[in-house]
Amino acid sequence: MLQKISFLPGFNKQITETTAESQWVDGDNVRFRYDSPEKIGGWSQLGENKMTGAARALFHLVNKSGTKYSIIGTNRILYAYSGGVFYDIHPIKTTTTLTSAFSTTNGSPTVTITFGSAHGIGEKDIILLDNFSSITNSNFAAADFDDNKFMVTSVPSTTTITITMASNESGSGATTSGGVRVKHYYPVGPAEQLPGLGWGLGQWSGTVSGEATTTLTSGISSSATTGITLTDASQFPTTGTNFVQIGTEEISYTGITSGVLSGVTRGVRNTTAAAHNGGDTVTNSSDYVAWGQAASGDVVIDPGMWSIDGFGTKVIALIHNAQVFEWSADATNATNNRATIISGAPTASRDMLVSTPDRHLVFFGTETTIGTPSTQDEMFIRFSDQEDINTYTPTATNTAGTQRLSDGSKIVGAVRGRDAIYIWSDTSLFTMRFVGAPFTFGFAQVGTNCGLIGQNAALEVDGTAYWMSENGFFKYAGSLETMLCLVEDFVYDDLNTTARQLINVGLNNLFGEITWFYCTEGSTVLNRCVTYNYQDSRAKRPVWTTGTLARGTWQDSSVFGLPHATEYDAGSNNSYDVVGNTDGCTTYYEHEKGTDQIAGGTVTAITSNIVSGDFDITQRVLRGSTTSMPDLRGDGEFLMKIRRFIPDFISQTGNTQVTLQLRDFPNDTKTSSALGPFTVTSTTQKVDTRARARQIALKVENTAASQSWKLGTFRLDIQPDGRR
Repeated sequence: MLQKISFLPGFNKQITETTAESQWVDGDNVRFRYDSPEKIGGWSQLGENKMTGAARALFHLVNKSGTKYSIIGTNRILYAYSGGVFYDIHPIKTTTTLTSAFSTTNGSPTVTITFGSAHGIGEKDIILLDNFSSITNSNFAAADFDDNKFMVTSVPSTTTITITMASNESGSGATTSGGVRVKHYYPVGPAEQLPGLGWGLGQWSGTVSGEATTTLTSGISSSATTGITLTDASQFPTTGTNFVQIGTEEISYTGITSGVLSGVTRGVRNTTAAAHNGGDTVTNSSDYVAWGQAASGDVVIDPGMWSIDGFGTKVIALIHNAQVFEWSADATNATNNRATIISGAPTASRDMLVSTPDRHLVFFGTETTIGTPSTQDEMFIRFSDQEDINTYTPTATNTAGTQRLSDGSKIVGAVRGRDAIYIWSDTSLFTMRFVGAPFTFGFAQVGTNCGLIGQNAALEVDGTAYWMSENGFFKYAGSLETMLCLVEDFVYDDLNTTARQLINVGLNNLFGEITWFYCTEGSTVLNRCVTYNYQDSRAKRPVWTTGTLARGTWQDSSVFGLPHATEYDAGSNNSYDVVGNTDGCTTYYEHEKGTDQIAGGTVTAITSNIVSGDFDITQRVLRGSTTSMPDLRGDGEFLMKIRRFIPDFISQTGNTQVTLQLRDFPNDTKTSSALGPFTVTSTTQKVDTRARARQIALKVENTAASQSWKLGTFRLDIQPDGRR
C-alpha cells in the first residue's frame, strides 16, 4: 500500500534517531520554507581580489549621491568596497622619513629597514612605503617598494624591522637614497582567538592581577641599561629572563642584585623605551607576554576586532580596545582618503555604536579618563553630546554623559534596537533608552544569567533581540525568554569556547533566518553554523538547522538588495595588496544568487543533503482483525518491505539522489538499499526498489553544479514482511 511520509520542519538532534520518527535529524546547506526543506541559495564573489586578513566587521551605507559602500574591517586593514573595487582607507598611526635605511642580502628575500629611533612597529603590522625613488646594487626596483604595502616579518630590535619580498635578492646588496616614508598602519590584532597566551603591552594592552609591584628609586633615561634600581625587589624573580613593566614600556632583565637589575634590554615585546621618574610603579610582568608567545596562566587573547556604524554619511570605526576613527563617504575623492582619529573621543573601548534617532556616539567598556587607556573600565559607558562626536565631557548645556553597569565583569557587546539599545555583559542584559534632559539615557537591567558569548553574537529583529549565550540561546521582547533549541547539545557539545569572540550572527530577512557562525572544538577558525527560522517557528516547534557554511561577517540585504558576507581562508596568503602576507585572506560574497559557489571565475557545486529520523511500522487492528495496511507510526514489531517510492519535489533543477537507509536495530550501522542511491529527475514518476528492514530513514542529497531542489511529500509502497 502507498503511504505518505511527512516530517516536521527543522532538525531535532536532542533525541535519538529512532525517537525522532517523523522528524529530520541532520543535513547541510538546507533551509525550511513553508515547512518544507530546500537547498539554500548560491553565492558569487564580489570584486576580483581577496582582502588581507580575517574580516571581523561589515557595514553598508549609501552617500548623498547614491553611491553604495561596503565598509569591511579585517584584522589588518579597513577597506571600502564600491563598484567592484576594494579601497584601502585604513588610518595611519605614524609616518617616518628614512634615508639609506634599506639593506638586503644576496640570495635572501629579506629586507631590513633601520630607523633612527624606536619605531613602535610590531610583527605582522602593516607598513606602506612611499616616496621610494631609487635603489642600487639590487635586482629589486624602486617600483617594487614605492606605494606598496608590506606585512612586517620580524622585529629584531626597537630600531629595526624586516619585510619579505616575493623573490630573492640577486645583487650584491641594496642601498637606498632619498627620503623614503614608512607609514605604519594602526594595528588591529591577530586573526584568531588563541588559548594559553598572555596579554601583551602597548598595542595589545592588559595586565595580570595580583602581580608584585614596587617603585623606581630614581629616574632613568630612555636608553639606560644600568642603574635601574627597585625600591623592593624581594618578590621579583631573580633567575632566567624576566620582565618588568614601567608605564607602557616592557624591560627584560636576567638578574637582580641588591634591587639593581642586570642584563637589561629596553623596550621589548613591541613596546617603546621611554624615560621614567623616580617613584614610578614597576610591575612584575614575567607572567604575561605579547600575542603569539607562550605564557603561563589561563589567559586568552582576543582577536583583532572592529565595531563599525554610521553617523549620517560618516563611517565610525572602532578598533577593539583601542582608538576610534571617522571616514566620510561624501568627501571629495572619498576612496582616496583615509579614516582619521576622532578628536576628543575615548582612546580605548571594547565596543561602539550610534544611538538613533537621537544621534549620540556611545562607547562601551571604555575609559573613565578620556585619553588615558590605563583607566579603561570594562563596565563603563560614555556617550557624546547629541549630534557632536567630538564632545564627551558632560556640562549643563550638553547631553554628554557616563554610566557604569553593575552586574558582570565586562561589557561584551551592544546592539541598537527599534526602541532601545541592548547591552550585554558576560552575565546579564541591560537596556539603554533615550529619555532626554536631564539624564539623556535611562538604564535598566532586564535579564540575569543570560550574558553574551561574543561581541557579535546578538542582533535585533522587529523589536525582538536574539542572542547566543554561554549556556543557550535567548530572546527578549519585553521579557526574557530561553529559546527552545532542538540542536542545542549538538552545538554546545562541540563548541570551541576559547574562540567565543569569533562567533558572529547574521540576519537573512528574505527567508526569516538568524544564523550564528562558530568554531567547533579544535578549530580556531569559523567552520560551522546554526540557524533559527523565526518566521516558520511555532511556540512548541521551533525550526532549527545546522550546517558547514562558514562566514566571518554577514550583512542583510537592505542596501545592496541581497545579503553580503565574507569568508576567511587562513591558508591562503595571496592577497592582492600586501607583500609578504602570512595572515590569510578574506573573500567577499553576494548570497542568494543562483545555485552554486562562484569564486575567482570558478563554479563549484554546493553540496546539500537532509536526513530523516528512522520510521518503522505496525499493522493496524480494525474491529478486532489485523489489516494489511501498515502504520508508519509503528513500534517496530514488523520488518517492512519497500517495493517502490513516488518522489515529490515542489521544484527541482537537475538531478537529486534519494537513499533509503536501512537497519534493524537502533545501534546498527545504517546501510543503503541494495539498488540505491536512486537518481531522481524532474520527470521521474516512480522508482522501483527492493528494500527490507525494521527501521528506514530517508536521505535526499544533491552534489552537482547547477542543481537545486525543494522537497514535497514522498509516498512509499510499504508492506509488512514478518517479525524476523
